[in-house]
Amino acid sequence: PAAAARKPARAAVAKAARRAALVVMMSPPEEVECDVVIVGGGPAGCTCALYTSRANLKTVMLDKNPAAGALAITSHIANYPGVEDTQMSGAALLERMRDQAIEYGTVARRAQVFLVEADGDSKTVYTPDLTVKAKALVLATGAMGRPPSFKGEDVYLGRGVSYCATCDGAFYQDREVAVVGVNAEAVEEAQFLTKFASTVHWVTAVDPKPDDAHAQTLLAEPNVKHWSQTRMTTIEGDDSGARHRPPPPRHQTRPARPPRSPSPGVTGALLHPKKGDGEPISLPVEGVFIYVAGSKPITDFLDGQAVELNPDGGVKVDEEMATNVPGVYAIGDIRNTPYKQVVVAASDGCIAAMSIDRFLKGRKTIKVDWIHK
Repeated sequence: PAAAARKPARAAVAKAARRAALVVMMSPPEEVECDVVIVGGGPAGCTCALYTSRANLKTVMLDKNPAAGALAITSHIANYPGVEDTQMSGAALLERMRDQAIEYGTVARRAQVFLVEADGDSKTVYTPDLTVKAKALVLATGAMGRPPSFKGEDVYLGRGVSYCATCDGAFYQDREVAVVGVNAEAVEEAQFLTKFASTVHWVTAVDPKPDDAHAQTLLAEPNVKHWSQTRMTTIEGDDSGARHRPPPPRHQTRPARPPRSPSPGVTGALLHPKKGDGEPISLPVEGVFIYVAGSKPITDFLDGQAVELNPDGGVKVDEEMATNVPGVYAIGDIRNTPYKQVVVAASDGCIAAMSIDRFLKGRKTIKVDWIHK
């Protein structure tokens, strides 16, 4: 009898919970007004927020997932000015950037933006739980990577798989790496890797064109092995794989840290040549750099807006990071710049912030963040 009595009680509680959830879902979203709203919380967005907040502009920064951006998934940071700790992860650096912006007054909210209204003097940004109205709108959503093309690519991303040789090349001093792709970016990045790697295995499904001077220069490098008309199908790795570690500094001024124990990472790549007997070939590489498709700027939430895009899909801006729509700015990888570096994204954020400060305060000149006396 007691158990029977508890059943209606539990049903009533469940019904009340469902009703409460429905009320929350039907409730109008919170509305916030500010001077500057930044869509995206990567290095570009955080830097912009830092500068606008220091300029006494009320700033709201919206980010759908702080752990999902290009910097957040980077395992080591070794080429950002002032970062001496070569064991620092991209996520740790991004957290410092975000905390610094918040310290100066930025309101950081986790929210998925699904629509913006960019025309007029007031810009409106819509999320499921929050509507933000601002005098200036900054687009800093970055670019999304394509779906993984190879087995193991997503598993070892940031642990031997990379899309940026300029960022990670120095981690592969005297080691074997593979570069997959035949486009101009692949050629340029493979050339960069020849400075560090003992062997650069260049894997191309089709042959580079004979009149491609850059490709022919790459093929002439003594430490480049070209796998012509070959597909990579699998990236291999295990828990004993010695993940790439930063090289020791050339001029040691303090005792070196003890080496870390090996951690999971790439140990090889499986190739399938189109010619010959078709037998798969296993390459003993520790790094795989993939350039089979470009990243796509995240601009879907701009549908119906007058913000002009470049033919490559990036948002078109001038030298002040301003778009063709007054009061709307774009920074970082959403511009689809070929220089996809943290320091470049941060620079974009600084430029946009100082331009916004001038725009909102009606000044003719940029006001710097310091004063010489």
